[in-house]
Amino acid sequence: MNRRQFLKTTSAALAFSTLPTLRSFSSDFIDVKKRVAIIGPGWYGKVDLFRLIQVAPVEVVSICDVDSTMANDAADEVATRQLSKKRPRVYSDYRQLLKEKDFDFVLIDTPDHWHALPMIDAVKGGADVWVQKPTSVDVVESLAMLAAARKHGKVVQVGTQRRSTPHLIEARDRVIKEGLLGAISHADICCYFHMRKSLTIDQAPDIPPPDNLDFELWTGPAPLQPYNSIIHPRGWRAYMEYGNGIVGDMCVHMLDLVRWMLDLGMPKSISSIGGIYMDPASRANISDTQTATFEFPEMNVVWNHRSWGEAPDPDYPWAAIIYGEKGTLKLSVHKYEFFPHKEKNATLSGTPLFEYEQYPIDKTEERLERHVASAVRWHMLDFLRNIESRGRPVADIEQGVTSSIACILANLSMNLGRSLEWDPVTNKVKNDDEANALLARPYRKPWIHPHPDRV
Repeated sequence: MNRRQFLKTTSAALAFSTLPTLRSFSSDFIDVKKRVAIIGPGWYGKVDLFRLIQVAPVEVVSICDVDSTMANDAADEVATRQLSKKRPRVYSDYRQLLKEKDFDFVLIDTPDHWHALPMIDAVKGGADVWVQKPTSVDVVESLAMLAAARKHGKVVQVGTQRRSTPHLIEARDRVIKEGLLGAISHADICCYFHMRKSLTIDQAPDIPPPDNLDFELWTGPAPLQPYNSIIHPRGWRAYMEYGNGIVGDMCVHMLDLVRWMLDLGMPKSISSIGGIYMDPASRANISDTQTATFEFPEMNVVWNHRSWGEAPDPDYPWAAIIYGEKGTLKLSVHKYEFFPHKEKNATLSGTPLFEYEQYPIDKTEERLERHVASAVRWHMLDFLRNIESRGRPVADIEQGVTSSIACILANLSMNLGRSLEWDPVTNKVKNDDEANALLARPYRKPWIHPHPDRV
């Protein structure tokens, strides 16, 4: 049996058997065309939005970005892609977009420091939400996002699309569910991409923000710092003021993948060591070297990243490796391989699902990660299906919050120099007042930090 036959005939396909084809989507799932708005139509915002347009008869009614060039370019391209050919309205302030209330759901693809407030305001205003990972920059923001979704009864899908990646669903069903690994007690997760911005202050000096960028609003609740060319677009991940470093960007995906595959909850304790060991001259203040251990009741999961040097396994530079008594399962966005115990060659393997026949634009779309396109589409279909059923999507906000908080606590552990034991009842670190005081970062005025009791 080849893997396309497998996808058609086994549980890998059955997991999504209720999802419609493009031809049947309208009649099977939606009585009225759904209207959508997007906040943050940058690189991945467009990746998400254009995959949505591919699989559902949606009407994009509004676009918001504090970069006027980015917003208008996205609006122009949407007009060429959506069926109506209408150009969406363009906003610079998400609060003005949300006031319109003429949409059914919102995509939030902003930098991480702008995830919490728009998501909470959107669900309070009556919309379902797709929000990118990690859910937030600090722990209390994530808890408030979960509380808001539940209080207002809204469907929230987090952009941890490894849960919807076809070849990884296949790996879960073919290897883990079939018990081929046997007992499992350890997993390694890692990223060895050279993705930290290694520019000095001389190479990236402080400069005025470009005229098309409202940097004051872009900064929002984060500390207002001098602007430099690293920050926008995309380089903001080099700064802890706006995100959670490589742990928040890359570890959250692989930790969430392992949690999903092995049905793990929140780690009981988290410890991390690391820092800026190799590149202290860079303007970036995220760690260039870090190890984190996530201790679950059932097992431990260990993360490593280095933004320098070579990957231990060149075939798996960003990966999850699950070890069992009977074999080893290697997983990445590019493939999976199962190696039975003492076997040098994989006996089962799979690669990404490319859907060029249905979606030929995938071949030419600028900056699209082609191997991820099908995963985003499947993730969108799962989101839409649960909007219709009012169920919990595969990357429900609670799952996204769990993976995100674990990663945030890993950074906190590294900074404090000690292990943190998490109490899932109180949502605090046990017996550590200093750590608990850092669960919510200060907000810049006039922005007000959200709290789970006040959403």
